[in-house]
Amino acid sequence: MAQEKVRIMPCLDMQNGRVVKGVHFVDIRDAGDPVGCAQAYCKAGADELALLDITATVEGRRTMLDVVRKVAQACSVPFTVGGGIADVAGAAAVLEAGADKISTSSAAFRKPEVIAEMVREFGPDKVTVAIDVDINPSLPSGYEVYIDGGRTATGHDAVEWARQVDGFGVPVILPTSKAGDGAKTGYDLPVIRAMAEATSATIVASGGAGKLEHFYEAVQAGAKVLLAASVFHFNMIPIPELKAYLREKGVALAAP
Repeated sequence: MAQEKVRIMPCLDMQNGRVVKGVHFVDIRDAGDPVGCAQAYCKAGADELALLDITATVEGRRTMLDVVRKVAQACSVPFTVGGGIADVAGAAAVLEAGADKISTSSAAFRKPEVIAEMVREFGPDKVTVAIDVDINPSLPSGYEVYIDGGRTATGHDAVEWARQVDGFGVPVILPTSKAGDGAKTGYDLPVIRAMAEATSATIVASGGAGKLEHFYEAVQAGAKVLLAASVFHFNMIPIPELKAYLREKGVALAAP
């Protein structure tokens, strides 16, 4: 089987219809219009896009479908949407609005059978499970699952949860380090490595990219999709520059 190639995935964190970016899931600031961001990233060579409605779950509402429709129309690459997707009906609405894939996190943890239902209804390639994590030395892996946009500790081991998710046939798992989010100090490599070793899923590196070396380190740890927000939104690292750097390092990238 051919080795899976590495993909670059800018992430549009959404709040009140705008792209925003925080640090450690708080201290939110505006980063632009979602349609404009999507168009710019597609033109710059992004392989995929993610849109996360970061307050949908805690506000007890569904994803903003009008924003999904507009971004889908502007987007020429596969497009994953998450935030507030709690059941098959919610996932169906997002897919019908133009998303290529859905991502579920808090709802999946609270009711794992939702994962199986979504995989059965839409096929595994449409489903991603996101796992927000933070360090907890008292757990076997040293990492704890957080839900509700990183606000609620669960007491559950993050790598064990990733194994359970993998058991449902989900092909992509997206762990985000609460400690690393927006900090630009590097991805949380131990959690990427642990989930890559414990599952057969594609692992998305998320939370903490701040310089070119961080992306390469994530690949070495086992990530196949490199998600970032701040460094792309504020033009600290242009996507063409990142791809050129990774190619120089010998990383096999997805075709443009």
